[in-house]
Amino acid sequence: MKLLSALLPLLVSMVTSCHGLIFPLDCSDIYISDDTRLSGVYTIYPIGATSAVQVYCDMDSLRGGWTVFQRRMDGSVNFYRGWDQYRMGFGTVGGEYWLGLESLYHLSLRKKYELLVDMEDFEGNKASARYSSFSISSESDGYKLHLSGFTDGGAGDALSYHNGQKFSTFDKDQDASEGSNCAVRRLGAFWYTSCHYANPNGVYRWGAYDNYSYVGVEWSAWKGWNYSLKTISMMIRPVQ
Repeated sequence: MKLLSALLPLLVSMVTSCHGLIFPLDCSDIYISDDTRLSGVYTIYPIGATSAVQVYCDMDSLRGGWTVFQRRMDGSVNFYRGWDQYRMGFGTVGGEYWLGLESLYHLSLRKKYELLVDMEDFEGNKASARYSSFSISSESDGYKLHLSGFTDGGAGDALSYHNGQKFSTFDKDQDASEGSNCAVRRLGAFWYTSCHYANPNGVYRWGAYDNYSYVGVEWSAWKGWNYSLKTISMMIRPVQ
């Protein structure tokens, strides 16, 4: 049994190289194997052959091959959740979901990624922000965020403020705010500082609002702190 376990990675590699793609690491592997694939739900293997995870692959934006790890679009999924669920992932992959910090970390280990954040407001306006380098560290380091190389797609830079921060949830406070938990104050979970310029996992609301400020699905550099976006997706792709 131990011998079989030891040989499994080698066997997988041999089968993959001889007969085509069997265990894609991410959506870019799927796209490279067949660039006619449409955007939709696919299975990837961030940690190896026994780690099947479903994700939404964006095969259209900027030549395709993007692995979506966060997606909001209609408020159908509650994103105010605890550490274990953000670690492992939750939601409906064909709709709103969070891939999971552990899968995202293992992807970061295997390749160098860029990040694309696409968003839309309730008036039909669209914008994006792109970062040429994105990764997160291990759970023991709080899944700390590392990103750089901002390119403006009309949304402005609301994420660099969060660079170097650990991930926080209502039951695991790792933000830089003294005496309070930003996840509780902002009704979300994110790489909060004290507290946010971006709050993509906040409460899904419908556009501009005045009551209970700073808790919506926000990208402050584009719409401010009192406008909750209609859609937002965070996705990664290997650096070309």
